[in-house]
Parts: sequence; C-alpha cells; structure tokens
Amino acid sequence: MKHIIILGDGMADWAVPSLNGKTLLQYADTPHMDRLARMGCSGRLVTVPEGFHPGSEVANSSILGFDQHVVYEGRGPLEAASIGVELAADDLALRCNLVCIEGDLLKNHSCGRLETEEADVLIRFLQEKLGNERIHFYTGVQYRHLLVIKGGDKRLNCVPPHDIPGRPFRDYRIQAACAEAQETAILLNGLMEDSRKLLASHPLNVKRMSEGRDPANSIWPWGGGFRPKMVPLTVTYPQVRSGAVITAVDLIRGIGRYAGLEVINVEGATGLYDTNYEGKAQAAIEALKTHDFVYLHVEASDEAGHDGDVNLKLKTIENLDKRLLAPLMKAAVDEGDPVAVALLPDHPTPCELRTHTADPVPFTIYYPGIEPDSVQTFDEDAAREGRYGLLEGDEFIREFMKH
Repeated sequence: MKHIIILGDGMADWAVPSLNGKTLLQYADTPHMDRLARMGCSGRLVTVPEGFHPGSEVANSSILGFDQHVVYEGRGPLEAASIGVELAADDLALRCNLVCIEGDLLKNHSCGRLETEEADVLIRFLQEKLGNERIHFYTGVQYRHLLVIKGGDKRLNCVPPHDIPGRPFRDYRIQAACAEAQETAILLNGLMEDSRKLLASHPLNVKRMSEGRDPANSIWPWGGGFRPKMVPLTVTYPQVRSGAVITAVDLIRGIGRYAGLEVINVEGATGLYDTNYEGKAQAAIEALKTHDFVYLHVEASDEAGHDGDVNLKLKTIENLDKRLLAPLMKAAVDEGDPVAVALLPDHPTPCELRTHTADPVPFTIYYPGIEPDSVQTFDEDAAREGRYGLLEGDEFIREFMKH
C-alpha cells in the first residue's frame, strides 16, 4: 500500500473569541477534512519533544520518526541541503533571514512580500562586502537564506525572528552558551550590525520603501548546526522503496533530502496564501504513481498565523480543504489504487500569539479497511476522542506505515 502525509503547517490554533470561542479548524468550512476524519481514526500527536523549541524543523522531522536527541542540528543544515550546499565537518550552517527593522523594533521576520529575485541581489551584495574564506552567504528562497561560518561554534542562544515581532531587536542579540562560543557570537552580532549599515541605503531597499513596501534591511542568523545524521526512510521502512517531498519551503526540502526523498518542485508554489494548491495536489497524484511515499507540505496557514491574520488563516485552511484535499481524495481514495492517507499540522501557530507552540496537534489516519472511530470532524477538540489517543516520538509514523 502507498502512503501520503498531508501536512498543513501551523493549521492548529487556540480558541478565538471573535469566532465564538472556536478554533480556526472548528470554524472553517472543511467538508473534506471532516470526511477523512469520519472515514478514519483520529488522535493527537506530540511533535515537539520536551526541551526542544517548537520549530518546524523539529516538528516535521519528528513526524517522520526522527529522534531529535539524535538528529537535531537546527535549521541551518536543512537550508544547506535544500539549496545544494555541501557542508564540511567544521561548517556551522545558520538559517539567515532577511528581516525588516523599523526604528528599534523588529517589524517582521520576512520583510513583507520579498521575492527570491530581490533577495538574491541583497545576498550577493552581502557576500561581496562581508564574505571571505570563512564567511559565506548563500541565496535561499524569499526571505530564507543560509550563512555558513567555517570553524564556528554552535553553542549559541539565538531567538528565531518570527518569535519576536514588534519587539526591540537589540534585546535579542546572539548570546554564547559557553566561553568557547563567545568568538562566534561576537562575529555573528557584528555581521548583523554591518548588514544593517550596508542594506539601509541599498537601491533595492530604497525602491521598496518608495513603493510603500518593507525594506529587507538586516540579516538575522539563527538555528545553527552541523550536518545531521539522519537515516533515510527507505532504510527504516522497507516498504518505502522510493519517496518524494512536495513543498515550497527550503527547510522541508532539506529534511526530505536527508530522509532520502526526491524533491518535487511545483510551479507557483509560494509558501504563502496564494500558493498553487491545485498544482501541489496534481504533483502528489502523479508522485504516487511512481513512489511509495509522499510528504505533501503546505506552508500558507503558518505564515498567516505569524501575521496574526485570523481571516487569512481561515482562507488558507479552506483552500487546503477544497483546492488540495478534495482532488487528492478523489484520485487517491475514491478512484485510485489503495492509498493510506494521514492529515495533520506540524504544530499550532496561534494567531493570538503569532508564533509556534508545542501543544499536541490533531491527526487523522485513513486506509482501506480501517474501522472508523467516532470522530466526525477534523479539529483539536474532536481529536481528543479519537482511537489513537495521544502519541509521541515515532509512534505516529510507525502506526501509519503498518498498513
């Protein structure tokens, strides 16, 4: 039997007073998610082990069964894998956001809408001005990029920029977690200061501001680590002879590469509310013809949660339901060969909080022949009554792959 996991990044949320105390999954019109819940069995999953920050790199690799105590190295090495940068043993790879600073505050973690072509100009400029044999900037996607420090020390306390919108950015300078890491912390803080001086007057940012858009006027390094030791899924699960990952997000591509999955790019997949839902669905349908396992990731709800935009997040959830899940269900469940389907978020991104939490997430598993439980809708509260109860670690993926 073939398997597909459909991951709505950040879909889970808290109860929202303006929605009559319902969560967004409860309030949204999601007939296809609810149908899947009625056909299958539900439960809740702890995707962030105790002691780990609730980042997407932790949650998504946990969903795939990877023990974070063994594999966790931060987002940086995943960005490197995504864009094809081979890391040497002593290369410290850090996620490098282009962010918008306004006065003393971090206005946002993404500069509003920043196209990759614009970002590439800025990243190349920074490499020219600040790069050397030890320091390398690499262009990623949109606001997400890569900084590699040869001989760097990963024992740093770095705050993800999406955790601190609207706060004084200088309060969150990089701190060394030990004396040996002090030199790396000083280097990175210096690069951040230098980037602000260089980017403030860059013609591209001057143009963006003249058009009423946020400037990309600082770097923000975080999530540093070395190349992770991840065993491909084809080794762990013999029934997965080949697999694919479909996403617009570089860190998910990186996880996929380390997990031994083929990365499938979809034209028009943006990682935002305007992503190509239909194209992603069709890519997954085609991938199931040649692969045993597909990991289909949709970022849009997470970005809306970070923006604190309840109406936009509702729209992204309903779009995933009608424009992606509906054609997938028709092709893979109603008309196609036997396929096991799992649906879940990786973590909550509550609009009220505008960042991730480590709360357990709802999930539903369906496969031909499953005896459904009593759950009738796909949401945080209904999943509490599901047959699977509360799962942790690799219990979800092992349960899913049994069938």
